[in-house]
Amino acid sequence: MKSSLAEQKKLLELHTIDSGLARIAHREKSLPEIAEYTAVSRERTELSGRIAAELGELEDAKTELGRLESDAGVVDARIARDTERMNSTSSTKDVAAFESELESLYRRKTNLEDMELVVMERVEIAEAQLSATRDLDSDLEAKLHEIGTRRRAALDELAQERATLTAQRHLLEDSVTPELLALYEKLRSKTGTGAALFRAGTCGACTMSLTGNELVKVRSAEIDEVLECPECGAIMVRTEESGLW
Repeated sequence: MKSSLAEQKKLLELHTIDSGLARIAHREKSLPEIAEYTAVSRERTELSGRIAAELGELEDAKTELGRLESDAGVVDARIARDTERMNSTSSTKDVAAFESELESLYRRKTNLEDMELVVMERVEIAEAQLSATRDLDSDLEAKLHEIGTRRRAALDELAQERATLTAQRHLLEDSVTPELLALYEKLRSKTGTGAALFRAGTCGACTMSLTGNELVKVRSAEIDEVLECPECGAIMVRTEESGLW
């Protein structure tokens, strides 16, 4: 294939732009904010399990406290009833029976009150722990929002860079013959590099140094002849920097 030196040089510009677009694609996938967001999201997911467990412990403690309070209410009602009945009877035998039952009821009431204090302490501890965990979850939520904002800003910046490079590429495409552009795209699809500068006897795409007959072919080829690297196949663009003339 034949193509003017001016057109072949434009392939180097295309390569620079394509390298820039590839770097942008890589940066999009490897933004530090992506790893940060994933890590914090994982931490928050684990925390949600803690919240569920701590909420369960709190509800269990409250349920137990409610049962104890209900039992205590029953005991208080029986104490009030037996006291009233004892005060209204004149039978010594009945009074003795009520006194015995009341003594048992008061012991039961004392035990219930002691258990209530223990469970109330459990409730307070569980509430404090749950509140602290929820505060931590709120902090993580805020952190996710902040990371997300930074990630969107970084992606917007990269998108702007891509738009600029893409526009420049379209202009270059229009200034290169379809045949040369097609060859460049074909080679680029194979190895990732369609064209590179040939300098100091070396292909700029694969860094292979040509020697012997291969180098002689390059030196003797017409300047408008499109040469491909015998190693990687990329177009070797010869310019004033190539050291051939």
